[in-house]
Amino acid sequence: IPGVKPEAKVTIEYESHQVILADGESVELVKPNVVLQGLKYGPLHERAKLSLRLAPPMIGLGLLEAIPDNTLQSFADPNDENNDGISGRINLVYDVESQTMRIGRFGWKAEQPSLKQQNAAAFLGDLGITSELFSQENCQPHQSQCANAPSGGNPELSANILNKVTFYSRNLAVPKRRNVNQPDVQRGAELFVDVGCHQCHRTGMVTAKIDQQPEQSEIAIYPYTDMLLHDMGEGLADHRALFQASGSEWRTAPLWGIGLTRQVSGSEHYLHDGRARTLLEAILWHGGEAQASRQKVVKMTAEQRNDLVAFLQSL
Repeated sequence: IPGVKPEAKVTIEYESHQVILADGESVELVKPNVVLQGLKYGPLHERAKLSLRLAPPMIGLGLLEAIPDNTLQSFADPNDENNDGISGRINLVYDVESQTMRIGRFGWKAEQPSLKQQNAAAFLGDLGITSELFSQENCQPHQSQCANAPSGGNPELSANILNKVTFYSRNLAVPKRRNVNQPDVQRGAELFVDVGCHQCHRTGMVTAKIDQQPEQSEIAIYPYTDMLLHDMGEGLADHRALFQASGSEWRTAPLWGIGLTRQVSGSEHYLHDGRARTLLEAILWHGGEAQASRQKVVKMTAEQRNDLVAFLQSL
């Protein structure tokens, strides 16, 4: 911001370790850590948490929003009553419009209940633009320059624009799958199930009947997610809780479209902070409830791993 001294210089430091697969192949995993220097207002509060976030894909969001609540509730098994080691949980979060607690669907920890609120939160948190949902500037008491900055109105974002952005984000389509009949892709699909990936990355479900949104109404979808929170272990933990989500729990990321990541972005970065540079790295970071599936991948042959990746790249 012109004329405003930065509150800190942000740098990223990386720590790495090697994972040795059963056939002897070595894979380097790297973890980014945020380092703040030259803090303008003094040390951070002792309860402040820093956690990097990679912007997730925008495709199919309206279809994810249209999954019925009772479908997500049927997936949940918070006490692992079926003893399969998977205990997905719903994140109940605050809905600003209805002023009630609702099922969280969006964000890396399923912290937003609707696309409209997700968009409004991004306008405020990322851009400093207020809206009818979040009308207060995102300034802390010591941030005098933030509080005294020119205002674009109250709120700055009109309801009309927020609704149009929500309509746009709701209707971005999911790309068609590719190479589905190739033998390696078909073998990879079988391996995906054999190692248990499908237990969280669920394939098929049907959206609710929504008269006002026929484009999302009663459609069979294959997002490869259960939209639930799962404990992914200490390796991925950021120790930052959000509503019911603990510091080691994350929402199952949808996998549809993941095979086009490099084509769309020009590079590959996966997981909440972009640490994984390949799909195999992303798998090897899985721990906690996914530890058993991860170990099965570690024990695969190189051909099997390539088949599994080929399947993921077909999505």
